[in-house]
Amino acid sequence: MKYIVFIFAALGVPPLAFLLYMNRRWQKYAFWAMLAGLIFYNGTSINFFSMESYTGSARGMEVSVVHLFAFALLLSLKLQGKLKRLIPEFGFLLYILYFLLCLLSLSKAENYLTAWFEIWKMILLYFFYLTVYSYLKATDDLDSVLRGFSLYAIVNLLMVMKDRFSGVYQAHGAFPHQNSMAMAMLLFGSMFFAGYLTLGIKPRLGRWCAIGAVCAAIATFRSYSRGAIAMIPVAYGIATLCSFLSTRKRRVFKRILPFAVMGAIGVALLLPKIIERFKEAPEASGNTRIELACCAREMIAAEPITGVGINNWSIKMQPPYLYQDRASEKLGYDLNYTGIVETVYLLVMAECGIPAFCAMIAWFLWYWFSSLRLVWKLKGTPWSFVPAGLLGGLTAAYLQSCLEWVLRQQINLFLLVFLFAILGYLNKSWEKLKQMG
Repeated sequence: MKYIVFIFAALGVPPLAFLLYMNRRWQKYAFWAMLAGLIFYNGTSINFFSMESYTGSARGMEVSVVHLFAFALLLSLKLQGKLKRLIPEFGFLLYILYFLLCLLSLSKAENYLTAWFEIWKMILLYFFYLTVYSYLKATDDLDSVLRGFSLYAIVNLLMVMKDRFSGVYQAHGAFPHQNSMAMAMLLFGSMFFAGYLTLGIKPRLGRWCAIGAVCAAIATFRSYSRGAIAMIPVAYGIATLCSFLSTRKRRVFKRILPFAVMGAIGVALLLPKIIERFKEAPEASGNTRIELACCAREMIAAEPITGVGINNWSIKMQPPYLYQDRASEKLGYDLNYTGIVETVYLLVMAECGIPAFCAMIAWFLWYWFSSLRLVWKLKGTPWSFVPAGLLGGLTAAYLQSCLEWVLRQQINLFLLVFLFAILGYLNKSWEKLKQMG
């Protein structure tokens, strides 16, 4: 029944696109609906050809309400003549290069259906990426997008509190896993914290930033994700340092003080649980990371150019393939895993090869350096906090991804490319924003 409902919803995309073309005010509402779909992603998505028992990064041809709104928005922008290029910014070119290099791994894939699941995910992600960028370029509506993110952080914290009172030890909020939630809240939290330091609480956007920063920080701590908690000083520290460039030091210090007091109280309340989480984390968890990394190295050594096949990790970990056996020989004891290696970097190298990994790193670093560049370019404007906060958030997210498997999960990719699209928009529009003050 749910498939039939979803097909009828998909048939409504062209009429919705025409309505958005006729009434441009509705585009904002559709964009907010798309953002709401991200908040409730698990309940608004469906898998075609589902393989839920498969332990891969994609387990079906997943389609969401988010995609439907994205396609309707993109089509309406095309009808309005606002979508002129499919590769509007250099970051898109890097993503397409990464995608094409991943396709080379099909030559080594054992199961083409599971490989297609990941390829399908990457294709839909590209169109979502293009939608966000094109909408911002057409409307310059960054203010409402950022307020939408603040609302996202508020709703997520309410869901975290629900988890807490339901007896869930590691809350995950609106996300499928606590590590995913923690990484997203690190990104949002550092950006909103920089917004609060830069704007204060007098302007409306500054108040939204302050609320978003508090909600994101609480949710990050409440996840008890060791990797994310360790990255909090990195994310918020870089955001603070960058804020000094565009705001008077005295104002920054005055605004840090109340936040620091609230943070100290919050940490004091959660500290026993945080210490317990770090001290009593099972030793097997760390050993598993090392053992799966050894398996990944065997795959990379055997297939350095193409990898063993996109989304084929779990298949290649089993007989007749010998990658796990070779890792067992080097470690001196038997392994028996199907689970995925914890870091996205080793996973991409193992499944898609070193060239695809290099393209992914180039894509990630392009936006990191864009943030660094935009901190200077937007100095003195109300929007300087966006690259300042994202410089800290992206640094923390990239480092956290060395420790925890988060950047191959769909919801995290959605949010990451959303922020990439914002940075791409700022790359193209910073001069206009500078003139607007």
